[in-house]
Parts: sequence; C-alpha cells; structure tokens
Amino acid sequence: MIEQSLSKLTDLATAKKKSHKKMMARLKKKPKEMDELFRDTHDEVFEETDCLKCANCCKTTSPIFIDKDIDRLASRMKMKSVDFIEKYLYLDNEGDYVLQQSPCFLLQEDNTCFLYEDRPRACREYPHTNRKNMYQISNLTVKNAEICPAVYHILERIQASLH
Repeated sequence: MIEQSLSKLTDLATAKKKSHKKMMARLKKKPKEMDELFRDTHDEVFEETDCLKCANCCKTTSPIFIDKDIDRLASRMKMKSVDFIEKYLYLDNEGDYVLQQSPCFLLQEDNTCFLYEDRPRACREYPHTNRKNMYQISNLTVKNAEICPAVYHILERIQASLH
C-alpha cells in the first residue's frame, strides 16, 4: 500500500467526506451486504498495512475505557481502579471514560503498546471496519478516515468497486 503522509490524509479524507457519506448512505440500505463488503475490504487492506508504521490513532485520539478495561489495566499496573482513573482518564461529555491527554500513555517510542495484551476493547477493535452492523457506525467510519490511513483506503476501495 502506498503510505499516505498523515498531514495529507486529513486533507484527502476531508475532500472525500461528502462522497464517502453518500456511499455509506447507499450501503446502509443493504446492511448484510455492507458488512460483507467492509469485512472483505478490511482484510485486503490490512494484509498490506503495518499499523506500527503509523499509530496515529494512539497519538491523536482516545479510546473509550469501559469498566473492565479500567480494572484490567489498573490491575496490571498494580493500581486501584480509582487511582488509574484519577491519573489517566476523565469523563467526557457523553459520560465515557477517555484519556486525559494524547498521545496515549501506553504508546512506546517504537509505536508498540506497553500493555498490548491488556489494551482497551476499543483499541482491540479499532478501526471497527470488520464488525457486524457497519451501518450503525457509518459516520464514525467516515470520521476515522481522517485518522487512519487504512480506513481511508478501505472507503476508497469500496467506492471504486461500486462504480
């Protein structure tokens, strides 16, 4: 895969946002086909993608931390969950626990995660392009194209396949 510079990625994704949203609206009408198309394209793109060369998601955004994530990470770090929350997280406007700051405190210099096996569920599932019921997160997927080169390429490949 041709690696996009991250600064250009936002511009490219922004320029294509309207057409990506229009495509997603069309795909929503056939949810099972949409799921299959995304799952297949996700697999293709991730065969060519090395997330460790980018890690832009870890550098710029926060996953949502559910209680199980907090308890698991706090335990691994030999902390109480309440102390973990106080040190690293805050409640956002939607009532979700997210990171106090970016990049993620678990991100190491080589773009690996310090506690990879125990990372939050949202990190394990990111960028969410191979899940069921893609229609439910179509707006998030379009937004993630500004953060993740793989998502941008997935949307572009799907769009090309529909023409």
